[in-house]
Amino acid sequence: AKRPIMAGIATELSDKVILTSDNPRNEDPEVIINEMEKGVAPQNFKKSLSITDRKQAIKTACQLAQANDIILIAGKGHETYQEIQGVRHNFDDMKIVTELLDQLNK
Repeated sequence: AKRPIMAGIATELSDKVILTSDNPRNEDPEVIINEMEKGVAPQNFKKSLSITDRKQAIKTACQLAQANDIILIAGKGHETYQEIQGVRHNFDDMKIVTELLDQLNK
């Protein structure tokens, strides 16, 4: 499975990684995150954080970021929805980040 591989690479090459859900569809997001966590090497545990709610994960990343940090929000690309249990919910990573950064910069 690619989930643990992706999480392992991300934690190896990053200062901090927040594992979260993308499009869980009919899967339990906690199970997905548990699969990803299996790829994190023990020496990188302290560099990772798991937050099931994607919006909260993005918010946390924005709050933790310092000057000159880079936040990479991966997974959704051009999609403006999150599919959960067969239902598409409006969810636009770019819009959420823009709103959060506007709030944090006030």
